[in-house]
Amino acid sequence: MLDIKFIRENLEKVKKAATDKNRKVDFDKLLTLDEERRKLITEVEKVRAERNKISVQRTENREQRDKGKKLKEQIKILEEKLKTVEVDFKNLMYQVPNVPDKSVPIGSDASYNKEVKKWGKVPKFDFKPLDHIEIAKKLDLVDFDRGTKIAGFRGYFLKNEAALMEMGILAHTFKKLVMKGYTPLIAPSLVREFTLFGNGQFPWGREEVYLMEKDSLYLAGTAEVPVTAYFAGEVLKESDLPKKYVAFSPCFRREAGSYGKDTKGLYRLHQFNKVEQVIINKNDYQGSLELHEELLRNSEEVLQDLKLPFRVMLMCTGDMGEPQVKKYDIETFMPVRGGYGETMSNSFMGDFQTRRLNIRYKTAKGEMEFTHSLNNTAVASPRILIAILENYQKGDGTVEVPEILQEYVGKKVITLKK
Repeated sequence: MLDIKFIRENLEKVKKAATDKNRKVDFDKLLTLDEERRKLITEVEKVRAERNKISVQRTENREQRDKGKKLKEQIKILEEKLKTVEVDFKNLMYQVPNVPDKSVPIGSDASYNKEVKKWGKVPKFDFKPLDHIEIAKKLDLVDFDRGTKIAGFRGYFLKNEAALMEMGILAHTFKKLVMKGYTPLIAPSLVREFTLFGNGQFPWGREEVYLMEKDSLYLAGTAEVPVTAYFAGEVLKESDLPKKYVAFSPCFRREAGSYGKDTKGLYRLHQFNKVEQVIINKNDYQGSLELHEELLRNSEEVLQDLKLPFRVMLMCTGDMGEPQVKKYDIETFMPVRGGYGETMSNSFMGDFQTRRLNIRYKTAKGEMEFTHSLNNTAVASPRILIAILENYQKGDGTVEVPEILQEYVGKKVITLKK
C-alpha cells in the first residue's frame, strides 16, 4: 500500500504506474474520500476536545451537562460516518499498485520483458529428447494417473529417485542459504486473511487462493506470505536490520484461469514444495536494490550447482505484479519446451507490503519508518525436476543425477526398473 501523502504529491506518477501495470483505479473517488476522511477526523477531534473540556470542569450546571451529552452523541454520529468512509477509502487504497523502479521496462505483457543475463551451455542431443512426462513414466518417477485419482486435476505422486531428488534439492538449497547467514524457518501454509492483504495478493489474486471456510483460513501459495507477515504490527530496531530468512513450506495454488496452458506434467500444479528467501530491510532504497541483486545471485548459484542453463529476465510493468518495485524471473532451459521456463521469481517491494502489515523500525534519530521487504524463490519443486530430467537425459533412456544430488539419491544414473 502506498502512502496517501505520496499519492497526493505524486498523483500523475502513481496514475501512470497503475496504467503501466494494467490496473484501473478510481483516483478521483480516492482523493474525494481522502479529503472527506481528513475533514471528519478534524471535526471529531474538535468536538471531542470541546466535550473533554466540559468533562474536566465537572460542572453541576445542567445546561453544560446537557451540552456534554449532545456532544457525545455528535461524536458517535461522526465516528460512524468516519468508519464508513475509512472502509471505502481503505478498499480503494488496496487497489493502488506500487510504483516501479526507473529501470523497469514499460510494456503491457511478457513480450516486453528484457533478458539481462544468460548462463550455461544449452545441451545438444544426437537423439530425439523425451519430455519430462515420458521420462518420468518410463523410469517410474511420477505417477500422474493415481495422483489424479487421489487428488484430482493436476494431482501427482513423486516416486523413487524423483522423490529423493526433490528432497535433495530442497535440503541442499536450504542448507546453502543457512550457511550464508539466513535464518532457517519451517513456515505455516495455513494463514489468516490479513497476511494475504499484507503481501499484496489480495484484493487482486483472491481467486488463486484456497479458502478453508470453516476455519476462516487460507492455504498460502508461497512462504513469502507468512514470513513477510512475521513481524506484522511490530517495531524493530534499525541495528537488527536487515533480517534475512530462508523458509521451507508446502505451497498451494488454485491456478484459476490457467486451464489452457501447461495442464500436463509438473510445470503448473496445485501443490508443490518451495524454499523461499525473505528479507526485511530498513527503508534504504539503494540498499534494498543491492539486496535484490543478492537474492538473485543466491538463486543463480542453486542453478549453477545443478549445472542447469538459465537466463534472467527483468520483468516489464505489465508482467511484474501489483506490489513490486522491481522483479526478476529466473528461467531454466527445458529442452522439450524449446526454450526457458520460469523456475524462480525475485521481487523488491519497497514499503508496499510493510505499510499494509504495519512493520516499522525506529531509526538512530528516534524516528519511525516502515521497513522494506524483498522475496525470492530459492527453488521450487517439482518444477525444477522438469529441467533436471530433460537436460540430464541420455540416448539409452537413462538420466544422469546431478553431482550435488547423488548423495541424496544414492546413485549417479537413473535406469529402467527391472
